Amino acid sequence: MKKLELKQKNSEELSKNLIELKKDLMKLNSQRSTGTVPENPGNIKKFRRTIARIYTILNKKQTEVKNEKK
Repeated sequence: MKKLELKQKNSEELSKNLIELKKDLMKLNSQRSTGTVPENPGNIKKFRRTIARIYTILNKKQTEVKNEKK
């Protein structure tokens, strides 16, 4: 997913996406650990980066809310 797509979503949608991506990443990592070659090994890197982006955006949204309260 692109940054703009992620920024436009609200926190609930981002949390749902995060859960789905973690499940997919866990499947790919288990395939890799058992020795089977994943269908697309590049997806592992893509999922990890997208998860990091989601965490960053969620963190920014939380700090914005905290700053507004002050």
